Parts: sequence; structure tokens; C-alpha cells
Amino acid sequence: MNNRLLQRQPALFIPHGGGPCFFMDWSPADTWVAMGNFLKQVAGTLPQRPAAIIMVSAHWMEAQFRVTGHANPALIYDYYGFPAHTYELTYSAPGEPGLAGRVAQMLNEQGLEAQVDTERGFDHGMFIPLKMMFPEADLPVIQLSFRKDLDPQAHVQLGQTLAALRDENILIIGSGMSFHNMRAYGDSRFSELSDVFDDWLTKAVESPAPERAAQLQNWAKAPHAYACHPQGHEEHLIPLMVVAGAAGPAPGRKVYSERVMKTRISAFRFD
Repeated sequence: MNNRLLQRQPALFIPHGGGPCFFMDWSPADTWVAMGNFLKQVAGTLPQRPAAIIMVSAHWMEAQFRVTGHANPALIYDYYGFPAHTYELTYSAPGEPGLAGRVAQMLNEQGLEAQVDTERGFDHGMFIPLKMMFPEADLPVIQLSFRKDLDPQAHVQLGQTLAALRDENILIIGSGMSFHNMRAYGDSRFSELSDVFDDWLTKAVESPAPERAAQLQNWAKAPHAYACHPQGHEEHLIPLMVVAGAAGPAPGRKVYSERVMKTRISAFRFD
């Protein structure tokens, strides 16, 4: 495809649900249906078929940034206690070693220490939602890790470093959860708290880029922040920092929201 005809790909923050939730029975049966339907329709909203995907998952943390560099990564079934068939799910998307090397170089040039990991596979924060979004598994994908310090500013900067790749028809996806307190799911005492936090998060995302970055980097000051993302375990929110950085000046908007297991869960898009 002629690069001059390409439109910029958006940057997306999506929820990936609970473990392999979209591929098993649940009670109530419709718990994850709307979220699954949202993920299934994402591909049809893109300006064109992406050339590749860069995925930041809440389930990979390292001391420094790392990038998957295997040409055909295996799957990591990093969920526990689920039905046997969910450990036989497949997703054969290829890696893209050339892009991985380029991304690592871009990060190092910006003072963000990074290296290519030629052994690591794809975790469930990647393959579960992408199995819904791009079931053919024919798009090249690389995964990026977080830093274990979960520093919001560094992860916004990570996204900013990747932003130009969106103009090369590369889709940047942050896979996490806008609410992630494992002890609170299903507890109605957290319903209103999650709504209030979600309102704050939405306003932050919809703010002009400089204000957005400042607010997200100080997310811990938001109302009920640590009730929604317990301190030291905010890894499911960090993908939003990366995506917001990759957005550049593009405005953000909420594209999905519902109450799941009595808590508010949302997705955001930057065009």
C-alpha cells in the first residue's frame, strides 16, 4: 500500500477481561458478552488493515523495557484455575523481529533502556483480546513490557517515543483494565467508587494532551484511585499511560463502558 494513502492508526486502551473469560462458560452467562462484542467490532472501526500491532500488556513487567523478538512466539497461559480447554487455546500470530529491534533502538535513543527478548512468548493479556479482535491471527505483533517501577511518567514517555509509528500503519494497543481490584469484583460497595474514578479517568483522557499527561501521571490523586487500583498493583492501568503518550496531540474519547461484576469498566481511543 502506498504510504501516502495511509491514514494514521489510532491508539487504543482496551479491557482484556478476566483470564480466558470469553472462551468459557461464566455465571451469569452474559458477564463478558458486551465486552467481547466490543472487542469483536474494533477491527471494523480502523482506517485500514494495520501493517503490524504493538501491544502493551498488563501481564509483562521487567526491570527495564523489553520487546518480543521471536519470529513465531509461543503462548504463555498465565492464568490459573480455569477449565482445561482454555489451556489449549491457540493464537498463531507471527512476531516481527525487525520492528522489535527498531522499537528497542528508538527507546534506547530516548534514554529508555530497552532490549529485545528473543525467547519470550505472548501472554494472555495479548492473545485473549486479540483472538477476539483479529481472530485470523495473521497480523504481525510485538509485545512490550512495563518497567517494574510502574512509573507513570516513564510509561507516558514510552508511548511518546512510539507515536510516530502510528503514521506507518502500526496499531498501538494497551491491554489492561480501567478498574482492577481483584477483591472488589462482585462487591456492590465498589460500584459507586468505580463510577467516580471512571468519571475522573474519562475527563483526564478527554483533556488536551499536556493536561491529559499531567493528570494521568498523577492518577493516584484521583478520587478512590487506590480502591480501584490497589497501591503497588496498578499494572492494569499503566497501559493507558503508554497509549496516551502514543496519542500525541490527538484527542481521547471513551468508546466502551459498562458495569462488569458490579464495577465500571471502560475503553478509550485516541485518533
